[in-house]
Amino acid sequence: MLHTQVTKLSETQGRIITIFGGSKCREGDPEYAQALRVGALLADSGFTICTGGYAGVMEAASRGAHERGGRVIGITMNQFKAEPNRYLTEKVPSEHFYERLQRLITQSVGYVALRGGMGTVTEISLVWNKLQTHVLDPRPLVLLGDCWPPIVKAWQENLVVNDTDVQILDFAGTPEAAVAIIREKSQGVIV
Repeated sequence: MLHTQVTKLSETQGRIITIFGGSKCREGDPEYAQALRVGALLADSGFTICTGGYAGVMEAASRGAHERGGRVIGITMNQFKAEPNRYLTEKVPSEHFYERLQRLITQSVGYVALRGGMGTVTEISLVWNKLQTHVLDPRPLVLLGDCWPPIVKAWQENLVVNDTDVQILDFAGTPEAAVAIIREKSQGVIV
């Protein structure tokens, strides 16, 4: 049933890009500005934006897309007390964390991850693992920002992460570069 709902969402809402990132940043922080720009550029390119629906990077990306007239889906969670951000055009409630993660991942033709905390690391790790194990067909997973290369290098030095694993990832220094990668590598992705 979840798969049917997710497929319907993607068919009716257009090609979806999920944006991951921390909830603690605020307007004026670098990652907020990056997410705002990514949301706007993706909306300008005709993509629907999907986020976890709350504050920080999620709000900034939603705001950027909303201000350009784009569609913005927020995958919220009934267990959270916080109110979703006001830039969503659609809210999709989830009962639990894993259901929320699945909805954020399976409906999307690509992903952009900005600086965040352990939730963001969890999201990236799950998408990355699904791409490594071919549970998901190839699609772009773009890590935006200067924080990611040293983190991934540390994972390679301290975990069992090889160069082939890292080749699945795309790194971008600017929102423009991230969106260019998404536009190029999401072509032909079917969800």
